Amino acid sequence: MATYHKSRAFCPKGFFECEGRGLQWLGAAHAQGGPRVVEVYGWGENHLDIERVSPCAPTREAAFAFGAALARMHDAGAAYFGSAPDGYEGTCYFGPLQDPVPMDTGEWTDAATYLAEGRLRPMVQLGIDRGELRRSDMELTERVIEALPELLGRAADDKPARVHGDLWSGNVMWTDDSGSCEAVLIDPAAHGGHREEDLAMLHLFGMSNLTEIIEGYQSVHPLKAGYPERRTLWQLYPIAGHCVFFGGGYVSEYRAMCRSLLR
Repeated sequence: MATYHKSRAFCPKGFFECEGRGLQWLGAAHAQGGPRVVEVYGWGENHLDIERVSPCAPTREAAFAFGAALARMHDAGAAYFGSAPDGYEGTCYFGPLQDPVPMDTGEWTDAATYLAEGRLRPMVQLGIDRGELRRSDMELTERVIEALPELLGRAADDKPARVHGDLWSGNVMWTDDSGSCEAVLIDPAAHGGHREEDLAMLHLFGMSNLTEIIEGYQSVHPLKAGYPERRTLWQLYPIAGHCVFFGGGYVSEYRAMCRSLLR
């Protein structure tokens, strides 16, 4: 296999080890029917060596198969909400290569506390610290947190899933280098989380053949009632992250999303 050398000078401590171990952790679910994940060859302080993948156009059949495989990867589970990938004990990260930010790890046992303490409050506070968000945005976020039991509904009882953590369309490659079209995952922010996180991310910026992906997913693990109404809730964290990274229109989008959940 050809090698892709991913590198960045002066990256945060443990960044490439976290990504490498995250890929390996997600890839371990392949034995249980999970999706293909790029193979990891090694990492260092400022680089990660992974398998180079030749891209192709996705098919509806491959999309359905990916959805089913994604459900099986989620079903492989994690010890807690907020678990780091197996074998990694440092700081986890979320965000683009040029500006990743710490992503809290922990041993939360319920989805609501994890989402509040491990994701929303830390990211909004970082946005305030960087001057992109205001104290009033934290107050708005706290109102959403107070409503979490109602907003999560039956999904509040889900067990921790093994999630990719940054599953927008750019991190799902399609390749036919094995002889038939299939999805292969790259660039995770892998952790123990809620299965609806990954699905909400697929919806966030557009995804080819998304209907088939969701149909494939539901053929293996039917989603709890009300999932379409919860997508916005699970999109708050990545959009808050985009406020931190880019500011601009993402700030008004985050506020509008919070308000829509409180209507």
